[in-house]
Amino acid sequence: MSDNFSKSLSIIGSKLILRPIEFGDTENIVRWRNNPKVRENFIFKEKFTPEMHLNWMNTKVKNGEVVQFIITEKCTSNSIGSVYFRDINNEFHSAEFGIFIGVNEAQGKGYGTEATKLFSDYGFKALKLHRISLRVFERNVAAIKCYETAGFKREGLFKDMVCFDGIYENILFMAKIK
Repeated sequence: MSDNFSKSLSIIGSKLILRPIEFGDTENIVRWRNNPKVRENFIFKEKFTPEMHLNWMNTKVKNGEVVQFIITEKCTSNSIGSVYFRDINNEFHSAEFGIFIGVNEAQGKGYGTEATKLFSDYGFKALKLHRISLRVFERNVAAIKCYETAGFKREGLFKDMVCFDGIYENILFMAKIK
C-alpha cells in the first residue's frame, strides 16, 4: 500500500505547493503541533505524540474522514505546515477546515491566506463540498483576518465555550459556502 492516501496531485499556488500528507511527515507534524505558537491556538492542547499522529493517519486519513495536505514553500521547498478537512460528510457535502503554520519564520508572510484559499477551492472542486466551516478563538485576530480574506464569513460567536486553566474563551464559527 502506498504511503500516500490521496489520489490527488499537488496544488500549486503563487508562493506555495500543497501536497498530500504521508507517513514520513510525522516528525514534522509532531514538532509543528507542539510549537507553543501553534498549540496556543488549538482547542486540543495536549502534547502531541508520534503515536497520536499515526493513529490519526491510520483511522482518519486512511478511511477518508480526513483529507490532509502539507504546505511547502515554493522558493525553498521547505515544508512549513498543514491544512486539512476533518469530519467530511459526503451526505451533506460539508467538512471542517483546519490549518497551522508550524515554522515560526514562515508565519506572517501570507502563507496561511494562500493555503486557505487553495485548499478551500480544492474542497469545492475535487471533494465536491458545498460548505466548509471552521472554529477559531475570538482572540486570534490574525487568523480571523486570514479566513475573511480567503472568503470565510462569520456565523456565530460562542461565548465561554472552552475553559483552560480557569479562563473561559470565546469561539468564533465561520464558514465558506460554494
